[in-house]
Amino acid sequence: MSSALQSTSAPDKESMKTDHSAAVADGAHTHGGPEPAGQRFTSFDVADFPVPTGREEQWRFSPVDRFQKFFAGELPGDAPTVVVDAAEGVSSEQVGRDDDRLGQVGAPTDRVSAAAWNGFSEATVITVGKNATPAQPTSVALTGAGNTDPAAQHVLIVAEEHSEATVILNHFGSAQLAQTVEIDVREGARLTVVSLQEWEPGSVHLGAHRSRVGRNAKLKHVVVTLGGDVVRLTPDVALTEPGGEVEKIGMYFTDSDQHQEHRLLVDHQAPNCISRVTYKGALQGQSAHAVWIGDVVIRSEAEGTDTYELNRNLVLTEGARADSVPNLEIETGEIEGAGHASATGRFDDEQLFYLRARGIPEIEARRLVVVGFFAELINEIDVPAVTDRLTAAIEEEIQQYESVSS
Repeated sequence: MSSALQSTSAPDKESMKTDHSAAVADGAHTHGGPEPAGQRFTSFDVADFPVPTGREEQWRFSPVDRFQKFFAGELPGDAPTVVVDAAEGVSSEQVGRDDDRLGQVGAPTDRVSAAAWNGFSEATVITVGKNATPAQPTSVALTGAGNTDPAAQHVLIVAEEHSEATVILNHFGSAQLAQTVEIDVREGARLTVVSLQEWEPGSVHLGAHRSRVGRNAKLKHVVVTLGGDVVRLTPDVALTEPGGEVEKIGMYFTDSDQHQEHRLLVDHQAPNCISRVTYKGALQGQSAHAVWIGDVVIRSEAEGTDTYELNRNLVLTEGARADSVPNLEIETGEIEGAGHASATGRFDDEQLFYLRARGIPEIEARRLVVVGFFAELINEIDVPAVTDRLTAAIEEEIQQYESVSS
């Protein structure tokens, strides 16, 4: 197993080159075709990643022609403005890129995320204080101003020991954004992070979420993607100490000409940890494209692991496409359980017939089927400030579906 996946100290060029050499020596595929998720090459240096062609494993589902300017290595645009409404016990600050807290959770895994690391000048750091348990969520508004040049942005969220809090990242407006979100959940902490992508048409959002979960800590990571032309998120998490737990929930509604891609990695590095992944998406309209990649790695030292991942896609109209690829790598037989499931299907005419046979009009029957598809997931999110908005957003999407179907 390559050492390249291990959390790399922030921007030391010499250590980066050492990591690169180690990856090659261990036989890792640093570039090109399929490679084990546990051997993914990482570096803070953009030059260590060649310009993608779209044939590489990590880019083969992505419309690279739609965001070529992000591969240039320079991100000169203005990042979305950041406004933090911090709950009691939570602090927020803007820091320079030389702050020692930055870059400690993990290193970039592709050219865009490396460019994002090198491109920001200031970062937003949100800290939940030790033993703090705020009753209200902390809301972060990230609003794009419609710049045509790609921009870099960096956010660090730290949940200190034995704290319990919710942080909501709200993405609005129009943007061309390469973003890094670092999440550090320390011993005994319980943190919920919700990332809402409600971008305006024309937006491109390429985001890397890198998380670390400590001893007996829990991270609930929620992703909701609705807007933008291209949204590609890579939510990675490393369970680095015994007793850690992560729950990843995702929901997306993909419309005509939208590309929404979620590529996850759950890295079980320590014994007796638990992970659950549930992502659901609905697609409608010509050239709507959703991609879900779920990688789970159980390392040899991660005995007692309990993991399961699930992806479901509901295709509502002709011309929409969903790609779903779960992957599981197990290096020890001493585990509690490991499994995955993936399914993509069209609108269930039998369900529609059943409802109509009981006197429910067709339009209302279709609404019930789609709402029912997402209902369990919305309940699992269990953040009132978010679930109400999601319910309203689904109703809006269903109305679009009805207009397409009529």
